Amino acid sequence: MSSDASPDSPLRRQLLGGMLAASLPLLPPRAAAADPLLQVGGLPVTCNLTLPVAAAAHAAGPGKGGARAFEYSKYNGWPEIKESLMTGRIQAAYMLAPLVMDLADKKIPVKIVSLGHRSGAVIMVRTDSPYQRFADLKGKRIAIPSRFAVDFLFLRKMLAREKMDAKDIQIVEMAPPDMPAALYAKAVDGYCTGEPFGAAAQRAGYARPLAMTRDEWRNYICCVLTVREELIKTNRPLVQELVNYVQAAGHWLDAGPASREKAVLIASGRKVFNQDPNVIRFVMQNPADRVTYGDLRMIRKEFDELMQLSIEAGTLKRPVAYEAYVDESFVKGIKPVAINL
Repeated sequence: MSSDASPDSPLRRQLLGGMLAASLPLLPPRAAAADPLLQVGGLPVTCNLTLPVAAAAHAAGPGKGGARAFEYSKYNGWPEIKESLMTGRIQAAYMLAPLVMDLADKKIPVKIVSLGHRSGAVIMVRTDSPYQRFADLKGKRIAIPSRFAVDFLFLRKMLAREKMDAKDIQIVEMAPPDMPAALYAKAVDGYCTGEPFGAAAQRAGYARPLAMTRDEWRNYICCVLTVREELIKTNRPLVQELVNYVQAAGHWLDAGPASREKAVLIASGRKVFNQDPNVIRFVMQNPADRVTYGDLRMIRKEFDELMQLSIEAGTLKRPVAYEAYVDESFVKGIKPVAINL
């Protein structure tokens, strides 16, 4: 045997490799990977309800056969969503409007492309408490979700109306799911938050709303659909489709009780809000405009008001240019889609 055919020779390895390749069946070229599903972060709160409705409607659309381009991805708190959006782990999310302004001011490349709702915040007190007017809360302990939350700005607007300021009450930050129990245990005298955490205590019978944005701040906005700028650059049609469905979901939700009942069943699902459907239903019905979704216009003066309130509250250090954190082009370019659920 020549040295060229030795067990470890290059010639032998080449011959064996050729024989092995010839013995294998021919395989078709590998198919191109499908576009990844866009995960849109959101909290299990009714201010985010247009998102799971939009995702369900898109999957049920004509010719889609259950195929999804985007889906609701549940998060437990704003810090978690903020971090995921900042680092690019997710490309889109429902976010607090003032928080997006702050991120844009810090050069994080994000843009608001649609509203998600209107109204939906409440100030709750115990049913057996003597508080009948907001001014009665002077000196009391009030819980808020975060100083970046628009709920906090609602609280500040109520304080200003009564010629009070934040020093006239004791403010504590607390996760909204913990607020009903804290009120029940008298650890706080009241709390200001979004739904369904007000409705949960009210339906249980031990709390009542002292003030609601539906009565006090009709153009209240809080949660907004926010996307990273690279998504806009790389997949503008997907962002447009997402906005189309979110806006359509808003109109559908406000179309009547039948739509809202279907939305309750969607939202209460284990992979969505995973909440008692009776609590979500209570929010949808008591009263019907406790949270509204039909008017999702992007109105500059409303964002300017939020910005000014945030600066006064100290959560924003300076004004942020509207164009730095808002992209109106998708709302202006909306193409109507049907919500068939």
